[in-house]
Amino acid sequence: MKLDPKNRIAGILAPLFALKGRHDLGVGDTEALQEIIEWAAGNNFRAVQILPVNETGGDHSPYNVLSAFAIDPSTITTHPSWLPELTAGDYRRITGHHDLTRLRNGPVNYDAVKLLKRELMEAAWKRFCNRDGRGSRSKLFTHFLEQHSQWLPAYTLYRVLLERNNGVEDPGTWPSEQRTARVARTWLGELPAKERAEIEERRLFFAFVQWVAHSQWSSVADLAETLGVALIGDVPVGVATGGADIFASPEEFDSTRSCGAPPEKVFNSDPFTKQWGQNWGFPLYRWDLMARNNFSWWRLRLRVLRSIFHMLRVDHALGFFRIYSFPWPPRRNAEFTGLSSSEARSKTGGHLPCFVDCDDETPEHRSHNERHGEVLLGILEQEIDTHRFIAEDLGEVAPYVRPVMARMGLPGFKLPMWERLPDGNIQTGESYDRVSVATYATHDHAPIITQWEQWQAGMARNGDEAAGCRKILQELLSFSGHPELDPETPFPGAVHRALLEGLLKCNSWIAIPMITDLFGTSQRFNVPGALGSYNWTARIETPVQEWNFLNKELLSWWKQSVSRFGRF
Repeated sequence: MKLDPKNRIAGILAPLFALKGRHDLGVGDTEALQEIIEWAAGNNFRAVQILPVNETGGDHSPYNVLSAFAIDPSTITTHPSWLPELTAGDYRRITGHHDLTRLRNGPVNYDAVKLLKRELMEAAWKRFCNRDGRGSRSKLFTHFLEQHSQWLPAYTLYRVLLERNNGVEDPGTWPSEQRTARVARTWLGELPAKERAEIEERRLFFAFVQWVAHSQWSSVADLAETLGVALIGDVPVGVATGGADIFASPEEFDSTRSCGAPPEKVFNSDPFTKQWGQNWGFPLYRWDLMARNNFSWWRLRLRVLRSIFHMLRVDHALGFFRIYSFPWPPRRNAEFTGLSSSEARSKTGGHLPCFVDCDDETPEHRSHNERHGEVLLGILEQEIDTHRFIAEDLGEVAPYVRPVMARMGLPGFKLPMWERLPDGNIQTGESYDRVSVATYATHDHAPIITQWEQWQAGMARNGDEAAGCRKILQELLSFSGHPELDPETPFPGAVHRALLEGLLKCNSWIAIPMITDLFGTSQRFNVPGALGSYNWTARIETPVQEWNFLNKELLSWWKQSVSRFGRF
């Protein structure tokens, strides 16, 4: 697929879990992804961006992954029309024991969905094993095992041991002979033959699940390419402390500190986040050790993802320059809420959250961080290729980050309300760098309708807040080319379309509204720093196949506007 910033395009961002496909079982899957790609192609979109699809743990966050290589089994379409080993009878029998109506309505119930899909995959695996082994499917499975031999063996061993340890995602609490891949392989080799054979059979099941997942994703990516729609994946900045990657290569990660982000005005959902920042809980990378093998883990990670995506968004690219880290894990956050720096130090042996390798307080530190980021992003670019790598550069951006990205030709993000000139005025979209991606919100932000209505509510209050809210509304209307609209105008209708026009006419290579901003709805997918089961569960109420009918007028206008502004 030819991707060139000379040709501006329009895309759409949609979390996969939020989509409803034809055979929906409570979470978006490869069938729903295929449907949105077909929908996108028919509505003048040339890119579909999704959130990470790597296997997640118990918190179900797509950015807290159990494996940098494995695909989450919940994304598999477990319907006989997609899974040859699963019969219609198996499907009816298994789904008949689950409340599908409840699963398909309301937010994602990950535990219930994963249980159902596991049962369906177990049935498919059983039938696969009962075949004579000489069919083409068996040969394809064998080829997959060989093709992914650099990561799959350690992953399947981890998955079996995770299962044997009651799903506790902390190998540090497992028996000592099972805590890393190296010692676990020795332990496995010393087991009685029967028990070892049972474990190896179970490992093959987990490999089978990954083969099905990768095969389905590869097929969807091929369809997207045929339709001229770039599929944009997402590379999480970290991996789970108790996941398969640290199990496989613990020496390449620093689990004594937890990476995150410093306090930001935009994200203050709770007292801890407001005071200390976001503590994500991921271990830090030991870049010095990774360099000794030419960053082989990162290179393999990107190659696997590039096999199913045309472009990759790399999460929190700022962290490749310097990463903010905590000397305590997220489970201890409550202990530090409200403490002074000296009180916090007394609990950590003198350590506080800080930037690693170093802060930007001296010219030497700034020079080090700039070079550090440029080298690491260069490694990533070697594997992803030019114009297929989007660096997420939102947050507290150090002054050297965007110049480095500009020198490398890496697109970053432009959120109009955040892009400011030195005098504080909003930057015009026509002056955006061509090699950039424009949007009003990501998965971490409230939809633009929510922000708009909050600013309008702010105008109703007295004082500086009212003036500030009116100013941002007027700025966005001017950015969109419609300064004649009154800031008090309700969002639906003229304001909604004006803001979408603003994205389409800007100079950025890709204009990519979030699906909620396209439809003008208020679902929010994630509130950074918030705990509980709300995040990553919101779903779009209507199935993808009904979008054209239910949004006929809006989508007709959109298609015309995309063509009018030269993005098709």
